[in-house]
This record gives sequence, C-alpha cells and structure tokens, in this order.
Amino acid sequence: MNLDKLTYAGNPGNLRPLKDSPSYVFVHGDVGNRKLVRSLLEKHVPRAIVHFAAESHVDRSIHGPDEFVQTNILGTFSLLEESRTWWERQTPAQRDEFRFLHVSTDEVFGSLSPHAPAFTESTPFAPNSPYAASKASPTISCVLTITPTGSRP
Repeated sequence: MNLDKLTYAGNPGNLRPLKDSPSYVFVHGDVGNRKLVRSLLEKHVPRAIVHFAAESHVDRSIHGPDEFVQTNILGTFSLLEESRTWWERQTPAQRDEFRFLHVSTDEVFGSLSPHAPAFTESTPFAPNSPYAASKASPTISCVLTITPTGSRP
C-alpha cells in the first residue's frame, strides 16, 4: 500500500508499472490525516512502514517553511502515533515482526567540507536550513518513540 499526497514533486507516472499488480494499492492522501492512516493500518495490517514522505528542496523551505513543518514534522508525528497505537493492539508475533523505517537525509548533519570525514549515524545534527531542521525533528521523534518504552513501532 502506497500513501502519497502527490505534491509538486509527486509523479503518478512513476507508479504506472505497478497499477495492475494485485499486491499494490495506491491511496492519494496525507500522512498527517490520522483518521485515514488509522483506517489504512486496520484494513491492510502492514508488516512494515517505509516512510519517505517529505517536503524537500532547501530553497523552497527558505521561502515557505510552513509546509515543511506540517508535512515533515507534524505529518511524521501523526504517522508515528497512529502506528504506535495500532502496533500496541497487535499480537506479540505481529509486534515482533513489524518494522517502521523512517528515511531522513544527510542534510540533518549540516555541511561537509571537502576533506572532512564522511557523516555517520553518530554525527551530531547541525541542520542549516528549514528543510534540514524539518527532517531532523522527526528523525529524533522516531528514536524517542522507540527508546523510552522499549517498544518499536
């Protein structure tokens, strides 16, 4: 199941090869729509969520950061909360098998000078644009959703 808002960067043509696949379902919608996410989780009972959703493009974030906050921060939070709530109602076996993969960006680490070592997952965050900050926040939220309770939606 693919939930996609199809904003400026979305291209439905990229999905055309999948349209006749019996194992593929496209839903035009927003990860921030908690009611929709809740109903999709209940209907499709996923084994995993791979969360790519993001407003992107640094220049766009500088001129209009509101949409970046809505989608990247609040949308991810909504998806995390609905996933966690749904996950808690699953059987122990389903909970053990379920995975939530949040895809972030290297922009959360700031700028890398030409001779500096490559970023790693332990590099401190140093976002330097509204886009990078809007991706750093949900990345931290994903970690905090897992760590305090030991759960891992």
